[in-house]
This record gives sequence, C-alpha cells and structure tokens, in this order.
Amino acid sequence: MSIVAQSRKVLGRAWKFALNSVLPASCLLCHNRCEEGMLCAACHDDLPLLGANACPRCAEPGTGGLTCGHCQKQPPHFDRAWAPWRYEHPVDRLIQAFKYQGQLGLAPLFAEGLARQLAPLADQWDAIVPLPLHGERMGERGFNQSLELGKHLGRLLNLPVLSQVCQRTRATTAQAELPIDKRHANVRGAFHCTAALDGQRLLLLDDVLTTGATLSECARTLKLHGARQVDVGVIARTCHH
Repeated sequence: MSIVAQSRKVLGRAWKFALNSVLPASCLLCHNRCEEGMLCAACHDDLPLLGANACPRCAEPGTGGLTCGHCQKQPPHFDRAWAPWRYEHPVDRLIQAFKYQGQLGLAPLFAEGLARQLAPLADQWDAIVPLPLHGERMGERGFNQSLELGKHLGRLLNLPVLSQVCQRTRATTAQAELPIDKRHANVRGAFHCTAALDGQRLLLLDDVLTTGATLSECARTLKLHGARQVDVGVIARTCHH
C-alpha cells in the first residue's frame, strides 16, 4: 500500500471515529435510540456477566472460585486476572465492533465494567500497562484498543497509564488464527521493555483472555525487567482454554 493510500485509510478511520463521537447514536445491539453511550440500559443489563466463581489466577469461569487445573499444572506469568463479562454473544460482537469497526465509544463502557471490579483494589497497583501492538498492526488499525481502554480505566482508578514502557518487537500471527497448542510459541520473545520496572506493581490490559498466552508472555517480560507483580484486566473471558 502506498503512503498516500495508507494516509487516506487512516484519515477515513479518524473521520468515522469523529462522527461516532458526535452524532446521535442508536443502541449497537437493538438499534433503539440511546440518550448517552453506545448501549441502551436494557441491552447493557443483558450482557453476560462472568460472575464470582472464576479462577482467581486466569479468570476461567465455573471453577467455584478455586484455581483451575490448567493454572495448577502450568501457571501463567501474570498473578491474577479479572474480567467483567464472558466472551459470548453479544459481548463478542461489541468487542469486534470496538477493535475492527472503530467504535471507540465503547471504551468507556468497557472501562466502567472493569472499574466496578477493580476500584476496591486500585491501591494495589502503581500503574496500568496496555498490551502493546506491533507497528504494522497499529498502522492497519489506526489505534491500540488496549490503550484506548487504559485511558478511561486510568482516569476511573486514578492510575497512570504507561503506554511506552513495553513494545511489541515482532509482528506475530494473530493468535485467533492459530490452534491453541501453537499460541505460546507464536508470542515467545515478542515483547521488549524500554525502562526498568524495579518493584512496580502493574495492571496489564487487553480485550479478551482465551489461553492467556500473549498476556503471560508480556507479563514474563515485565517481570524480567523488574516488575514485582503483574495482574491482568480484560473486557471478557472465553469459557474454555
């Protein structure tokens, strides 16, 4: 793609984002008019909650609040994980609209869902780290959905957002395109820290947790550079590894 064509593509996305933020909106799910936000109250209340019976380490649902078998056998490098919702309809549709259709107006809704869980724990972290995107993916998409989420969550939790402390050094294959047993190898060595993190307690953000391979590898890198604790916050959790 030429520089001119790529610039037009990015400008087109920016124009669409601007329209999304200023025009009267209808609910993304039922299409009734919304006075504010992207969802009407009824559709918001129908989103599938993850619930309190998830694995405390990886947020795998349905474990009765106990550590799941996978985390007992092969624990991830992050310490704890939270998600407000299950990655099921219609949350999956909303996240896809957020990531791939530029519906950035969903970021406050997602951040508020996470903040309801995390606000009582906010003093346990020093900063938020959005999972970084590689430059190629950033150029294609025009934004990092984890950073957009982090901007809102940082304000809600009164935590700084460290958007430059970790970088993605390899343009890996999208995890969703790979079988589960290939995902850990795909992201091995894909991250690099640009600063020492001596003793930092960090909240690592992403959109969805499935196997946790990407988040675990990023957490491993953060800890190698001195982070004392790395917890994870995501919008939604799939129901199985």
